[in-house]
Amino acid sequence: MRKLFSLEYWVDDDWYVGRLKEVPGVFSQGESLTELEENIRDAYQLLIEDQPGPGQTETRVKEIEVEV
Repeated sequence: MRKLFSLEYWVDDDWYVGRLKEVPGVFSQGESLTELEENIRDAYQLLIEDQPGPGQTETRVKEIEVEV
């Protein structure tokens, strides 16, 4: 199955840096736009593989206050 995502990217000191807008936490970089696209795909796959499967404990998120 294939799914379409929005790659938001920018150039920072000769590096292409980007993220998938629809998937928080999927960021990567590359020396070219093509390399960035490959790295983003790899980062997404790693995220998917890290998702809990049957019988695994699901993580939870809680906001906490931190003094800055």
